[in-house]
Amino acid sequence: MNKPLAPLIEQRADPFIHRHDNGYYFIASVPAYDRLELRHATTIAGLAEAEPVTIWEKEDSGPLSELIWAPELHYHQGRWVVYFAAAPSRDTRDGLFQHRMYCIATSADDPIQGVWSHPQRIDTGIDSFCLDGTAFQHGGELYYVWAQKEPDIPGNTNLYIARMATLDTLDSAPVRLSIPEFEWETRGFMVNEGPAVLVRHGRVLLTYSASATDENYCMGLLWADQSADLLDPTSWTKSTTPVFTSDRQRSVFGPGHNSFTIAEDGKTDMLVYHARSYTDIVGDPLWDPNRHTYVKPIAWDSNGFPCFGQPSLVEAPASDAE
Repeated sequence: MNKPLAPLIEQRADPFIHRHDNGYYFIASVPAYDRLELRHATTIAGLAEAEPVTIWEKEDSGPLSELIWAPELHYHQGRWVVYFAAAPSRDTRDGLFQHRMYCIATSADDPIQGVWSHPQRIDTGIDSFCLDGTAFQHGGELYYVWAQKEPDIPGNTNLYIARMATLDTLDSAPVRLSIPEFEWETRGFMVNEGPAVLVRHGRVLLTYSASATDENYCMGLLWADQSADLLDPTSWTKSTTPVFTSDRQRSVFGPGHNSFTIAEDGKTDMLVYHARSYTDIVGDPLWDPNRHTYVKPIAWDSNGFPCFGQPSLVEAPASDAE
């Protein structure tokens, strides 16, 4: 029987690791959902013992006063930026919290030592529950991908993409890429969230997370040809099956909300994700603090698709084989 996996960092959900020229930076949701904190180390393993440094704390009242969720640290256009979501309260409306997306930025060489700007809201043109923004550069353009509730579509959140004009401003209308439609995306809640992007083997790969945040949480996959128009929804193909799910033998439950980084060798792609080590959750899983950060290398199948843990469940067209 396989031994349980050991997490890299305990009680850190929605983990994001950025590899820079001086090592690795780590950011994630903290259990109190009340601040943004960074860690730095020269190795991925070193992040476990690195001292967290708070770079921003929630405000006493207003739209930035509760539930600081899913921060990501990026370096674009010569500046550091942290994207995150925040809410004005813990009250819900129509079954959802009232999160909106924001970012802070600094021009400092070291983001831990930087003076950060006041949070700016990311306006998507849809005024509704939204979160989990991520940004990536491709083909000379900066793109933003996020999860949002669209009022006329059943469920909690869908996935959207837009081109960016600046680090905090979109330059195109939102394009919907995916809605929760399969059984594995609708267990407990109808959710597509936590997008992450990796460009490899001629494709733009977009992973995301689905279903409730208990053991049903899992990862799905979209992909587009790297030369395609990423703002055309027909450019994207969606896997009909999940690509990473709970592994009872290794005591990894509800894996998801991932990011990607590169190992110290500069070549090996690494999957960064959170999961729990048990399923017996008391109350709402959202308030259980024991979603831990895990990191593992990514294998690639003969068609150039990632294998995250189980055998690849994506069946690529024969013409896609490399």
